[in-house]
Formats: sequence, structure tokens, C-alpha cells
Amino acid sequence: MKKLTNISLALLLVIGFISCGNSQNQSKEVKAIGNKQTATIAKNISATEFQQIINSKKDVVVLDVRTLEEVAAGAIEGSTHLDIYDPKFKQTLEGMDKDKIVMVYCAVGGRSAQAMQMIKKMGFKEVYNLSGGIRAWQNEGKPVK
Repeated sequence: MKKLTNISLALLLVIGFISCGNSQNQSKEVKAIGNKQTATIAKNISATEFQQIINSKKDVVVLDVRTLEEVAAGAIEGSTHLDIYDPKFKQTLEGMDKDKIVMVYCAVGGRSAQAMQMIKKMGFKEVYNLSGGIRAWQNEGKPVK
């Protein structure tokens, strides 16, 4: 009997670890709101994937969270500048449409990863971070303005 209990416990632990084995690069939560369920997607993606989503989806907001000095060196066409260090950063995000897809990038991906998590926590349904930032974008020969 004790052996059966130990095996059952071990099996439950293995199942638990497998179900929690979601990658660091992405997260997907399902929230119940009334009788509706909405998915929250927050995912790091490559420059190619980033460009494909921008080109193929309608309700997309591309946020450049770098400083003005960094933006002056080049930015992704159609992006909106919103400096993560601006004291009104979060307040500005709160005024945005949470149903739109948010694409976020910075220089190398650190600040935009932070912004992605913040945006996700604010209830946006879909947010993507450009892995490697604009540097990865440029290294793949993608255009900047």
C-alpha cells in the first residue's frame, strides 16, 4: 500500500512538472471574465516573426520603448515612441486599446521584455517582444526609418 502511494505521488509530481514546463520565452494565460474566457499572450519572437505580424495583422500597435536619442538613430517604420523611462509611461499605456496587438521593442530586448510583462499585467490580450531588439532587426537587414 505504501509503495502504491509513493508511486502515485511520484506520478503526480512528474505530471505537475510537465504541465509547468512552459518556456521562459512565452506565456499564455486564460482568464475567466463572466462567462467569457480571454487569452493573454506574451511572447518573445524573432525579427522575422515580428515583421510578419506587423504586415499581416490589422489592429497592431508597434511601440518603441527606447530613449529619444536612440530613436534618432533609426526606428521601425510605423512605430510609436513611448520611452519606458518616461514617468507617464504606464499612464499612457492605460489609455490604449487593450484589444489591439502590441508589438514592443527596444535596443536589444531587455527594456521591451519588461514593458511586455507590464503590458500583459495591465490586461492587454496579445503582446510580443522583439527578441534582440532593433539590433536583431537591423542584423537581419530589415528596414528602419
